[in-house]
Amino acid sequence: MILLNRQLESEILRLSNHFPTITITGPRQSGKTTLCKKLFSTYHYVNFEDISAIETVRMNPKSFLKTYLKGLIIDEVQRYPELFSYIQVIVDENPDAHFVLTGSSNFSLMQHITQSLAGRTAILTLLPLSLGELPHSQTESTNALLIKGGYPAVWSKNIPVHDVSLNYYNTYIERDVRKILNIKDIYKFQIFIRLCAGRAGNEFNASALSNEVGVSSNTIQEWLSTLEASYIVFRIHPFYRNIGKRLIKTPKIFFYDTGLLCFLLGIENEEHLASHPLRGAIFENFVVLEFLKNRFNSGKLSNLCFYRDQSQREIDLVLEFGDKFKAYEIKSATTFHVSFVSNLNYLKHILGDKLITTQVIYDGEISMDTPEDGLVNFRKIKF
Repeated sequence: MILLNRQLESEILRLSNHFPTITITGPRQSGKTTLCKKLFSTYHYVNFEDISAIETVRMNPKSFLKTYLKGLIIDEVQRYPELFSYIQVIVDENPDAHFVLTGSSNFSLMQHITQSLAGRTAILTLLPLSLGELPHSQTESTNALLIKGGYPAVWSKNIPVHDVSLNYYNTYIERDVRKILNIKDIYKFQIFIRLCAGRAGNEFNASALSNEVGVSSNTIQEWLSTLEASYIVFRIHPFYRNIGKRLIKTPKIFFYDTGLLCFLLGIENEEHLASHPLRGAIFENFVVLEFLKNRFNSGKLSNLCFYRDQSQREIDLVLEFGDKFKAYEIKSATTFHVSFVSNLNYLKHILGDKLITTQVIYDGEISMDTPEDGLVNFRKIKF
């Protein structure tokens, strides 16, 4: 097994000097436990996936926490929500206490943190491996990178990505998500998630999905929200600035891992991917995910959106930095074409000096960079 360095490490260590509690959230199997044990190797560890561990702590939670004031890691802490109030009391009474909490259900975790630990914990998100964290990322083929995705087990343990994705789907999506939603008709949910995969990188239309799946639009929205809270999919919203054009308001949907995305699309190997009609969308998903990982690994919130107006002008990614913006076109092509920059030039005309960077990210080898404009291979993105 290869122990991989994670870019989030420095931010976790920095914040641990300022907060008594560190909370790390993110998808299951993204490496949260491994990272916590690496950075806090002297801390006691308990995993609340183990029901017996919860029962042991429940007998006297305050005493348990006091026993490990100098360092305690609690995995999947949201499974025992009553503990958050006890942690609040303990850290208030003991300023030198050190707790590290992890969770893979964002909604449940954040709900309890805002109720009990607001101001007492730093919250960070660990996603699957980014390009900079992958071993041999510069020598792997593009199709290999897309189909393998970023789950550490694929890269550190050499477990075939199909096996990792199948286990993830059976264990976490069908079991845990179904349980949360109390879904009785699993077939319709299976159709739903695969239809979501087919829409990766595209606008999410709940009404259209409602008709295809055979459930109400409200049910579709509920299912999507649960997939988001479980770190399976995420949405990015359109650019809303008032720039004199009627803008599309429907968000786009993306997956937190392209390996799982390929699995849901039935793509089993690089040859399948090479000729797949959605390869371009999978490539876009991969690149957008890189930008999101960069934000989260720096301890920042997402600032990603996209531009599309009713004249069908679209720009894949627009990043907001106060009143300044950066815009990116993402193309899976290996050669540059002048049409790639037409929409970027249009947005530059609309936003003027507020648009400080325009860049085409593609799969070609030629790079051209100026202070404002650029053409760059996706492996060499400058964030």
